[in-house]
Amino acid sequence: MRSTTLGPDGPEVGVIGLGCMGMSFSYDQATPRDETTLISVVHQALDLGMTLLDTADVYGPFTNEELLGRALQGRRDQAVLATKVGALTRDARGNPVMGLDNLPEHIRRSIDESLARLGTEYVDLYYLHRTDPQVPIEESVGALAEAVAAGKARAIGLSEVSVEQIKRAQSVHPIMAVQSELSLWTRDWMTEVLPYCQEQDIAFVPYSPLGKGFLTGRFSSHDDLPEDDFRRGLARFQQEALSTNLAIAERVREIAERMGATPAQVALAWVLAQGEYVVPIPGTKTPRYLADNAGAADIELSAADLAELDALPVPTGGRYF
Repeated sequence: MRSTTLGPDGPEVGVIGLGCMGMSFSYDQATPRDETTLISVVHQALDLGMTLLDTADVYGPFTNEELLGRALQGRRDQAVLATKVGALTRDARGNPVMGLDNLPEHIRRSIDESLARLGTEYVDLYYLHRTDPQVPIEESVGALAEAVAAGKARAIGLSEVSVEQIKRAQSVHPIMAVQSELSLWTRDWMTEVLPYCQEQDIAFVPYSPLGKGFLTGRFSSHDDLPEDDFRRGLARFQQEALSTNLAIAERVREIAERMGATPAQVALAWVLAQGEYVVPIPGTKTPRYLADNAGAADIELSAADLAELDALPVPTGGRYF
């Protein structure tokens, strides 16, 4: 796979990375996970040049970092490893639950815990997963910067932030990457955040670049989603909205058929076309889909193809609930 860097001074990575969340979290939770297969997917990703591996402490919680730690035994130097902090807190009994905690003391503790689960002395990229309005971002970024100074992280990033928040973070420490959702059916960040990142030479790392799987053409009905799949609760996957949104997936399929590619490859190629330091991280649990995603790096979209894809309508339904 051809490569790029996470900004002009960042590490070299394949132009497509691997989002690891779905291996342990959110999607189709009742289906048993075969760890041998999941580890083989991580190894195959590295073999294909998909070297940016993305996880977070909240995925599981903790189990996704532990899985990656086992997968990277003997291969840590081949990966550019990213994890996140801030979207996990503790309940009154001290149990981990989803929720915001951007306090510096939480970040200081969490980096050590993540490194232990990942079985490594450092991560290449440490993100603030979500911003907590109760904690000034400068304080949170200061704690991330401490991790860099201590050699526990090589660089820091932010996820789902505004331009104002990026600027405030930059006043404390350089930001290597911003991660947000970007795909043919989620383009919110293209108006301000992506242009600012490009102006500042900050890498932009799109998660869900396949529209949470919708753009692959796998879903034609709300009932196609497993009973325990969190997408069943998302606005765009409700039957009325989904029926309207199918027209978007159908246009992607038609373009892919014309090009001799798959819908996933066309959707990813469009994301790649959005900038030099744009590195999407599609997730998968299967070798087949992994190889399909990797093939997007070889797809060349013409100006006419891009114009046709750019003209696709905005999907019906909000991005989340």
